[in-house]
Amino acid sequence: MILPIYLYGQPVLRKPTEEIEQTPELKQFIADMYETLTQAEGCGLAAPQVGKPWRLFIVDGSELEEDYPECKGFKKTFVNPELLEESEETCSYSEGCLSLPGISENVVRPVSVKMRYLDENFEEHEETFTGFCARIVQHEYDHLEAHVFTDRISPIRKTFVRNKLAAIAKGKVGARYKYKRQ
Repeated sequence: MILPIYLYGQPVLRKPTEEIEQTPELKQFIADMYETLTQAEGCGLAAPQVGKPWRLFIVDGSELEEDYPECKGFKKTFVNPELLEESEETCSYSEGCLSLPGISENVVRPVSVKMRYLDENFEEHEETFTGFCARIVQHEYDHLEAHVFTDRISPIRKTFVRNKLAAIAKGKVGARYKYKRQ
């Protein structure tokens, strides 16, 4: 089932997330998230973006492997993830977000991160992600920490996107996929 993606201004995007337990319904919810992500043509989706204040996100960067070889087969579920380490080396790249349609801005992030997480079967993993995979993981992890990528842009750029964010929050901007606004 395709879920509506919550747009900027929805309170759940700014709400602290809660760790989740394994339940019979969780597998279906994760499957619905993947279906939603595919339909929206994104590379990551966090539970708050579909209305749940849970520590869960999914990624699928496999479509990006031609430009980013490290994304080959990069399709994972992150349950109750924990950021363990970040590289000191950073890079800037233009990011967008399904919850902020029509906005893209350069965001500086570490080039690699180490995470501990559970997969959809609640098996624990500890893994280091680099390059574009690291960027996708950090972007989605930010959603679990009640942040959106525009929180990480320079103050001057924030002034330029302020009106666009307000328009999304007021319901004056839509998206090409199923969404929910205030």
